Amino acid sequence: MGQKNLLERDSAVIWHPFTQSGIEQPMLEVARAKGASLFLSSGQEVLDGISSWWCNLHGHGHPAIIAAATKQLETLDHVLFAGCTHEPAVELAEQLLPSLPGDLTKVFYSDNGSTAVEVALKMAIQWWFNRGQERNTIIALEDSYHGDTFGAMAAGARGLFTKPFDQMLFDVRRISTAGSNSDLEQLESLCSSGTVAAFIFEPLVQGAGGMLMYDAVALNRYVDICKKYGVLCIADEVMTGFGRTGPLFASSVLTQAPDLICLSKGLTNGSVPLAVTACSEDIFQGFIANDYSRTFFHGHTFTGNPVAAAIALASLSISLSDDCDRARKRINAAHKSCAAILRDIPRVSSARVTGTILAFDIIDTDNKGYISSIKNTAMKFFLQHGILLRPLGNIVYCMPPYCTTDAELGRMHEWMVNFAKNL
Repeated sequence: MGQKNLLERDSAVIWHPFTQSGIEQPMLEVARAKGASLFLSSGQEVLDGISSWWCNLHGHGHPAIIAAATKQLETLDHVLFAGCTHEPAVELAEQLLPSLPGDLTKVFYSDNGSTAVEVALKMAIQWWFNRGQERNTIIALEDSYHGDTFGAMAAGARGLFTKPFDQMLFDVRRISTAGSNSDLEQLESLCSSGTVAAFIFEPLVQGAGGMLMYDAVALNRYVDICKKYGVLCIADEVMTGFGRTGPLFASSVLTQAPDLICLSKGLTNGSVPLAVTACSEDIFQGFIANDYSRTFFHGHTFTGNPVAAAIALASLSISLSDDCDRARKRINAAHKSCAAILRDIPRVSSARVTGTILAFDIIDTDNKGYISSIKNTAMKFFLQHGILLRPLGNIVYCMPPYCTTDAELGRMHEWMVNFAKNL
């Protein structure tokens, strides 16, 4: 019996995320990565058009990030974060907090976007509980996605992802991104009831919901109403953070800053798990007492991991640089030019751009949404031309690393247009 190849070994032992193994094409055998490119074991170079699930901001194998990881591993690899502290975690909080919108003063570390949201929801509900008020209602936007743990699922829209668990999820009141008079009246009625703990939202772009883009006008009105009644505002910037929508943080376009901000993905350039829930001093002080019952009893084994924090510091420094800002603007301009071409193609609907995100819908007569067959057709097409894209059903999007060159962007845009034209 011959030696098994990697795909055979994989299928024998691995269960992949968001993957229907009975239908989808074989896994890509990725041997290494550099810059905006993945290199397969076959030798093929594939442009990473989705930043490896939206997190690889500055390209694979960035020397500053490798250096930060190596140096920190030689000094302190890990230590529990309950009762201990260390330089990388403290310095990261010191550098990150002034970059965030508003006046957030404390950072709570966890390890991924779902848990950052979970932490924010639990903080909001317990903050009211510690004040002697039972406020358990959460308000969220329609078509939202906040993660796959139970609290994050509950805050997200009900649908294909949540159906097996719907009866186990807490109820959430939902409001559209339109900001109509009836939306505003509904929100005012909910907030004035004195039962709402928090309003959670993805600012400017709803990612997994379909790269749905909206302006800040309605969101500003929603936040204003929430602030009027003391309802806490949670900005889920797991995907939008670190420049994806243009500004460093999407919620910086709001006239009133959120009370909590959730971050992950680009926080470490996607190299290791780390997440942040940043909050205001008022929220933090709501847990301080000579009484253990008011403690925030939440934590993770890898909370505040020093290697992850050191990497995040390096990634943040790159994100704050003028070169990175210019790169984001360059990608935005190229995306807009491509979107203008896409809008003239009959099968294309709603070609749209926000920051470094380009998306468009392929008109699908079957109306199957996320499980549209267009997804697999598109993935196969783009891979044949050396590009990794992973459509959300019939929604094709491109969210490349900031280091992507003009020539690489041109290749992505050319084949996106060709795909849409030749369907």
